[in-house]
Amino acid sequence: MDGLTQRLKALSSANEFLEFFGIPYDERVVHVNRLHILKRFYQYLHRAEGLAGLEDVEMFRRYRELLQQAYQDFTTSTAAQEKVFKVFQDTGGTQHVSLTTLRQSLADKRAA
Repeated sequence: MDGLTQRLKALSSANEFLEFFGIPYDERVVHVNRLHILKRFYQYLHRAEGLAGLEDVEMFRRYRELLQQAYQDFTTSTAAQEKVFKVFQDTGGTQHVSLTTLRQSLADKRAA
């Protein structure tokens, strides 16, 4: 596992991970969701059972499956729907501001 782990430590971007594992991807999906994909991959790794003690080849295969699953999550859904980060969890993924509130806010700023 040390060989694979060492090689993974050298990777930093979602693109590098996807390319390392040979996963075809749409650059537009990665551009918008790069941090979400990596965070979801990290979550999947921590939930996965049976990774400890695997040989490099099998570990590579399992990691590849989990990264591919993380990437696929964002090809069919949005970051707000997936709620990977706390900001989306806290707000339910969206924020709503009424027109009345917005008008009042602008009026308050002009008066100040």
